[in-house]
Amino acid sequence: MTRPESTRPESSRPATRILLAGDHFVRNSLLADALHRALDPLGTEPQLGELTLPWPLEPFGKVAEVDEASDAEDALIAALDGVEVCVTQMGPFTERVLAAAPDLRLIVVCRGGPVNVNAAAARARGVRVCFAPGRNAAATAEFTVGLILSALRRIPDAHRSLASDGRWDASHYTYENCGLELEDTPVGLIGYGAVGSRVARVLSAFGAEVEVYDPYVRGDVHGMRAGSLETLLSRSRVLTLHARLTPESRHLIGARELALLPRGAVLVNAARGGLLDTEALCDALDSGQLRAAALDTYEQEPPSPGSRLFRTRHLLMTPHVAGASRAVAEKAARIAAAEVARYVRGEPLAHAL
Repeated sequence: MTRPESTRPESSRPATRILLAGDHFVRNSLLADALHRALDPLGTEPQLGELTLPWPLEPFGKVAEVDEASDAEDALIAALDGVEVCVTQMGPFTERVLAAAPDLRLIVVCRGGPVNVNAAAARARGVRVCFAPGRNAAATAEFTVGLILSALRRIPDAHRSLASDGRWDASHYTYENCGLELEDTPVGLIGYGAVGSRVARVLSAFGAEVEVYDPYVRGDVHGMRAGSLETLLSRSRVLTLHARLTPESRHLIGARELALLPRGAVLVNAARGGLLDTEALCDALDSGQLRAAALDTYEQEPPSPGSRLFRTRHLLMTPHVAGASRAVAEKAARIAAAEVARYVRGEPLAHAL
């Protein structure tokens, strides 16, 4: 009797056709190296095809019904011909793309959430979807702490006055203009997932008074747990956002919430731009309700050239790079390769939808 496919000896398996749809961050060469390391012990030689997507040299965005994807449906459809497994970070797996790829059985997304995949359409076609949770948690947490320190101590302003303007600006040492420090400062965190929990541990080591608000997390946290968002805001001299963006959390922080912060507070957002009402933020900075803010994510990416953000003082801005480290790209490739190896062995996927 013929054995089921999942128990057939590895040597008799036909080569799995895999498309590497990497980009200029999670590069195809990283994916290929990781796949060979994961599959070589199985005696499996995959058939690899490659498609290089333009991100981040071209921004991601909404493509048809999926979010945060490269606008490359036609190129992806052409590359998926006969492909069983696709490993990608920004591939736009819309209903149109999935309908044009009848041989596809697995999509491995090299990021914390597969927002670029129409999950319902994939499920309806028997295509499994997995992802790489936590791949950039350490990088984003480290960058967030850097933003907090830069905003508190106004490091970019001091650099600019000396390096760009050639001025030894002694006003940075006046009481009115010198920055705050983290020790003994109440810091509020909204969200206590992979990133927020790391930020809380680091800030605690600085001696900050950490308070956490996350109604979805049970158990102990580093620091105190706030009973309500309003309580957290009323006590936070520094506020940092680490929540997921959902319909419920969009504009979680708006004019009402900013008004609850102590006057002169500092706000940092390296999570998702939609958590924060941009106009309300600019108003709070202009009025002095906020002493400073630091953003790595925006409601519109990139912000339009005429955005009010570029005319608002005491605002530090970086172009959504908190999760950009070489270690993140390498880790994403390893996580993805391990999932492909599980699929080839017929084992359950570790991080499936």
